[in-house]
This record gives sequence, C-alpha cells and structure tokens, in this order.
Amino acid sequence: MTSASLKDKRVRDLARLAKQHGVSGWHAMRKDQLIKALVRKAKGALPRPAGDQESRQASAPTAFGPGPSCDPRVAARIAEARDRLSRVKDLATRPEQARGSRRDRDRIVLMVRGPHWLHAFWEVTPRSIDRARAALGQEWHTARPVLRIVQLDSDLQNSAAEKVIREIGVHGGVKNWFIDVRDPLRCRVELGYRTTSGRFHALGRSNAVSTPVTAQGDTLDVHWGEIAGDCDRIYAMSGGFSGDTAPADLQELFAERMRRPMSPPEARHAVVEAEEPEAVACDCELQVDAEMVVYGATRPDAYVTLHGEPVKLAADGTFRVRVEMPNRRQVIPIVASAPDAGARRTVVLAVERNTKTMEPYGRDSGEY
Repeated sequence: MTSASLKDKRVRDLARLAKQHGVSGWHAMRKDQLIKALVRKAKGALPRPAGDQESRQASAPTAFGPGPSCDPRVAARIAEARDRLSRVKDLATRPEQARGSRRDRDRIVLMVRGPHWLHAFWEVTPRSIDRARAALGQEWHTARPVLRIVQLDSDLQNSAAEKVIREIGVHGGVKNWFIDVRDPLRCRVELGYRTTSGRFHALGRSNAVSTPVTAQGDTLDVHWGEIAGDCDRIYAMSGGFSGDTAPADLQELFAERMRRPMSPPEARHAVVEAEEPEAVACDCELQVDAEMVVYGATRPDAYVTLHGEPVKLAADGTFRVRVEMPNRRQVIPIVASAPDAGARRTVVLAVERNTKTMEPYGRDSGEY
C-alpha cells in the first residue's frame, strides 16, 4: 500500500480502508490525511528483520550488569563502584597479631574521653557479617552500617528504659569512632545495619558509660599512645572500676593496649601487700591547703568590691577572684555600685572550711 495507489481512490473508499485497518479518527479526516494515515499504518505492520531484533536483544543490559556489547570502560567503572560499595559496607576488622587480639568473637567497647567526647572501638569477625547478610536477605542491598547511641535511664545494661537518640553512619576499614556529646549522658552504643524500611540488625552492643560534667575534666588526645598517662581516669570514667559489673571487654582492651592489668588502686595495693608481707610503714608526709574562686557578672561600668577591696571587671562586666580559704568560717560581702552611686547591690557569701587530719595508717599496724 503506497500513496500513489491510494490517490486514485475516492474518499469513501479510503475511509472504509481506514476503518478496516483501525485508524483512529478516520471519520474526521480529509483525503490527503487518510492517505498519510493508511501509509503509516501499512509501514508499521511490516515485520522487523530478524537480525535487527537479535542485535537489540544482544545490546540490552541484563539484570546482573551491562550487556555483552557494553563499553569495557563502562563495565570497569561499574565493577569498581560495586567493589567500593562492598568495602564501605564490610565492617569486618583485620586482626592485630602484634597485639594478640582475639578474633574468635566480636567486641564493642565504649570509652569516655572527656565531658564532650566518647570513643567507640570495635572488632567484628567476617562470620558476623555473613550472618547479617543472610538475616537481611534482599534488604541487605539497601542496608547501611550505622552506630547507634542508646540513652539509658538506669544503671542496668539491659534496661527497658532506653531509647535511640542518634544514629551515625560509619563505614568499613575502621575500628575506632569518636562521638561528640553536648550534655552529661549515660549511654551505650550498638553497631549494626539499618535498612531503608527501618529494620536494624545489631552486630553487638557496648558497655554502658556516663560522661562527666564539664568541670570534671578536659578533653583528652585521641591517640592510644597518649592515653597511657591518663589511662586510669579514662578507664574509671568508662566504668572500669565499677566493681562486679565492670565490662570484661573494656578491661581486656585496656590490658592489651596498656600492656598491664587494669584494677582499682585498692586491688593493686593489696597485691603489693601480699607480695611484701614484711614491709614496714614508711614516713608519708601530706600537706593539704585550699582556696576558692569567686566569680560573677554585673554591668560593665559598675564598681565592685570584695571584702572592701576593689575588683577589676572584664569588658563584658564579668569578674573572677581567687580567695584564700582558711580553716574556719568566713563571711565575704561582694558589693556592686552604679557609677552615679544611686544604686547598690550586695551579696554575702558565707563559707566554712573544716579540715581534719586522720591518724596515719601502716601495713604493720593494720588500723587507722
């Protein structure tokens, strides 16, 4: 069917052919429109060459990757992207043979590094990653590794009064993660995979820790080598000296890194006593003194006195003064006066120091 053969036909015949061939809207078409529609319909009904159909199927991508005729450079980039994604999701850690790390089980340890920093350390076996992949099934492909911060409302490790307050995306190739915190917090962490549907598969959970208030310590350096000088304080803040409930993983990790057993000072003292039963009490001098810091704020142009002595103000009206603290009760008046001497405010601070010196204790006497 060609346009030349259709030009000799009448409009009525063309309309009948258009109706037979299923041309839509044929009843409103003119003669030239009917001819064009019939020619297009005839061309669309022709069978495609077998070779063209096979080439289309051969070049079509499969569900497992690019087709056989895909550009090798594109295939290499796809393979590289898949390998990179696999490394990011793989949380399995390499053993440290030099340190004698145990790789027959997983462990996650949470340490307090200061008022605003937590240090999470983990070791995960490849077997645990395989179990997670099998447990998640198809959801494994969309799952991402996360570190959950779980707030605890009690001292129990498995308390029901807990809630997830934060999720941090992590990646493979690391085993340490530092977490910033703003306010004092009692918490633990969970390492695992979270899917897009919200399902969470846990690889393990850490010990519970409590961060100190800001005034109780400074943030420490992040390197293990620099923990040695302050390891007892970090170990204590992380729950290491909490008696029978001290986490075994925490004690084991510190013993490995510090290359010495971790125990409370009383326990180490008891070991020394057992090793030296004939030791005699030594002359141990101890002198203690105290002072206090009085600080506050007022208007920048005010005149402030403490115990009648003028106090220098900062540009914003704040002040800070060190005051001796003798072993008695004392009353300290702080007075702020306006520049025009029309207003005055007084605050009286009453403090008392009571120092008592105990009787000396020696291993030979066994008493205070």
